[in-house]
Amino acid sequence: MIAMQDYLLLHFIQGLLIMAIIVISTFLIHHIKKHHINPFKRFWTGFGIGLTTDLLDTLGIGSFATTTTLLKATKLIKDNSILPGTMNAAHVIPVLVQSLCFILVVKVEPLTLISMATASFIGALVGPRLTKNWHTPTIQKILGTLLIIAALISADRMWTNPGADILESAHGLSGLWLLLEILFNVIIGILMTMELGNYAPELIFFSLMGLSPAVAMPVMVLDAAMIMLGSTIQFMKNDRINWDGHAGMVVGGVTGVLMAVAFLSSLNLNSLKTLVIIIVLFTGIMLIRSSIKSSLYKDY
Repeated sequence: MIAMQDYLLLHFIQGLLIMAIIVISTFLIHHIKKHHINPFKRFWTGFGIGLTTDLLDTLGIGSFATTTTLLKATKLIKDNSILPGTMNAAHVIPVLVQSLCFILVVKVEPLTLISMATASFIGALVGPRLTKNWHTPTIQKILGTLLIIAALISADRMWTNPGADILESAHGLSGLWLLLEILFNVIIGILMTMELGNYAPELIFFSLMGLSPAVAMPVMVLDAAMIMLGSTIQFMKNDRINWDGHAGMVVGGVTGVLMAVAFLSSLNLNSLKTLVIIIVLFTGIMLIRSSIKSSLYKDY
């Protein structure tokens, strides 16, 4: 059971998330009014993109690749240099809503939540310096391969030895396991600066440690929310955002988040584990595919 002081701390985190939603919304509205921007252009195109990408994001698939594809397919964006800023500005509010929903729905110990989110944030801060000379396709190939191996191990454990995970009813980690997860999240934070994502690695890591993958959801989303919050403000200051379809993407994104949370809340543990395995396998395959495409493009 989670102690009373932990409940109070979780409510405090929820309050901070609500404040963050209000603050970033205020920043966005002020910037839009100051620069006489119309964010309602192509509203329904943006709505469809936001609904699709944030629904998939909440399910653990991530939103970077899908948003990039849909923005280019609908010609909402033509300049790749403003793509990161456009996506951060459109997804930051839905991701904050995601984080708030998961903390409300999923029981998680505050020590696990705060320490791991902080570790990921620290990794993201030092990441740009460490990874500036790293070969992205190689890292993609390594991470993709590790994810596929981990997913197969998790599937084998699930189907050959069901019920063996003694920590499934736990709401967090402690001791050596917590220290190991903190170290893991620092690494994930570093990889996030290479746009490799944190959802699939964290979901499968929790599963392999015997915890319900549901406990990973508040952690993984809070990681992303903290980083997106800071980066969106910087992108606004540097004028690196395309505003066409923005309002639609935000409204559609929040709608997609709420739909996905309702779906996930109805799943039993075995169904959730199966979904996680599918997501991780898909992510691993897509990372390897992306690394191969990058290498071929470089050769030509």
